[in-house]
Amino acid sequence: MALQRITSPHMHAAQTTQRVMQLLLLATVPGLIALSWHFGWGSLINIAIASVTALVCEASIVALRKRPVWFYLHDCSALVTAVLIGLALPPLVPWWVVVVGTAFAIIIAKHLYGGMGYNPFNPAMVGYVVLLISFPIEMTTWPVAQSILPEGKVLPGLGESLQIVFQFSGTAIDGYTAATPLDSFKHSSGLLVEQFYDQNVWFVNGRWAGAGWEWVNLGFFAGGCFLLYQRVFTWHAPVAMLTTLTIMAWLNYDGGSSGSHGPATLHLLSGATMLGAFFIVTDPVTSAVSNRGRLIYGALTGILIFVIRAWGNYPDAVAFAVLLMNFAAPFIDYYTLPRTYGHDKRNRGTATLDASKQDTAKKD
Repeated sequence: MALQRITSPHMHAAQTTQRVMQLLLLATVPGLIALSWHFGWGSLINIAIASVTALVCEASIVALRKRPVWFYLHDCSALVTAVLIGLALPPLVPWWVVVVGTAFAIIIAKHLYGGMGYNPFNPAMVGYVVLLISFPIEMTTWPVAQSILPEGKVLPGLGESLQIVFQFSGTAIDGYTAATPLDSFKHSSGLLVEQFYDQNVWFVNGRWAGAGWEWVNLGFFAGGCFLLYQRVFTWHAPVAMLTTLTIMAWLNYDGGSSGSHGPATLHLLSGATMLGAFFIVTDPVTSAVSNRGRLIYGALTGILIFVIRAWGNYPDAVAFAVLLMNFAAPFIDYYTLPRTYGHDKRNRGTATLDASKQDTAKKD
């Protein structure tokens, strides 16, 4: 009797790794435009430095591993990591900060674990947290938005920005910097929310969450919607994260007392919220696999972001929340295994353990 060869069903799609990475890069453009419009040339310079560093580090490590260099550079994954780091870092940060963070992300957080697809933690967020812990002064020196500068004063142009970044001159940037809206709100003890909004320059010139910041977050939200339309990822993780962050802000908002942790609009449209929701939490390598798992993963990320913002030491907690959930992602996957093709019921996370116990009992 002839044996019929049965193979597993496979789904074929036009999306390749390179195509997905290119779409991700394209989707960052609205947020990058908003950053550049409101905060100057710094983010573009960050991205340029980070991109060169990432490509050099990627090529060097791949060559040391005796792998085809162009094959790994061609997928654009190193560029995506570089762009995310460049967007997350403060504009006009010294060049060496960008180089250190990007090199750590590519060499340690990515290739130490075997390269793309094997890294348990998001490389861009690892690089960012290492910089935040190591160089807190440089990482908290953020330029103010152009709209809130004193009359007659403008942000540095491209030439002056390059001089500041590469430290070619003694140009001081203190006059261009201020605490971010989240940081300002966190240290506004003694003021009612309404009083703070009326007195703080970020909110006098802003609509919902600080001048410039709301438009940056709306830009990344637009890019995220584009990625959803292109089916680069599913809606589960970003929607779950934003929903739980909104619920936590609503539950802990007491109407605007001096002990309030801020309205939902502040948490949604300030800091790196939308960048995290659509470009970090959706990372297919370091997040949960199943749709149920992504819902849990995103929801817990949103809760952690609010908890750290409200009661932790860091005003913007996206990176820390994501890394903590990267650590928990395998545990979530274990208990939210998707239904195997051809089966009616979902797999149970304890199924493997139960089967192992049964096999052990039979042997005994």
